[in-house]
Amino acid sequence: MIEQDTIKLLRECDAGVKMGASSIHDVLQYAHAEKLRALLSDCRKEHDRLDGEIRALLDRYGDEGKTPGALAQKMAEMGTKMKLTVHDSDETVAELMTDGCNMGVKSLSRYLNQYKAADEASKDIAKRLIALEAGLAADMRGFL
Repeated sequence: MIEQDTIKLLRECDAGVKMGASSIHDVLQYAHAEKLRALLSDCRKEHDRLDGEIRALLDRYGDEGKTPGALAQKMAEMGTKMKLTVHDSDETVAELMTDGCNMGVKSLSRYLNQYKAADEASKDIAKRLIALEAGLAADMRGFL
């Protein structure tokens, strides 16, 4: 049970960290304020670092991980581009990132509660990813 919950939690973290990094990549070119670009870039680097940790743990379990659903990812990308094409502003970037971060926090928190038997290292990664997303959402408030 511990190993199954650990792998399931890591898979969800894997998908979440990839979705977060992809979302940041999609909006970064639309960020005008230097401070906003720096916040997004720093958060993207942290996502990439966590992705490496998640990959290492999944490799130990011989698991491929989980990529975000192609349809969900494409829909998010298209929605982002459409919204930013119409309203190319730091406020729109902040709004999109806040919404995405809040969805990530909600989903990852649900998985953390669902996979209670996961090992502590995996739970720690999930908690750090939740904190990263919550922190970015808080940072975005100054641009709304």
